[in-house]
Amino acid sequence: MTTTHRRQLTGIVVSDKMKKTVVVRVERTVTHPKYGKQYVVSNRFAAHDEHGAYHTGDAVLIEETRPLSATKRWRVVKKIDHV
Repeated sequence: MTTTHRRQLTGIVVSDKMKKTVVVRVERTVTHPKYGKQYVVSNRFAAHDEHGAYHTGDAVLIEETRPLSATKRWRVVKKIDHV
């Protein structure tokens, strides 16, 4: 049996208003190609939270998974201390 390497990202839960779903904001630093200035870009991912254990403000580790709905392609693995 082969195991696939799934992408893992860390982010902050920004919404926990849905059932079994949280929205996680992942930030990354990008350097401008011409001017060299660094700035922060953020993406929001809908992640599966089976038991509703994660709430707004929690730092979490999310992992890529099979499509679970029209927008969910990630699941929450665990809560972490810091981002």
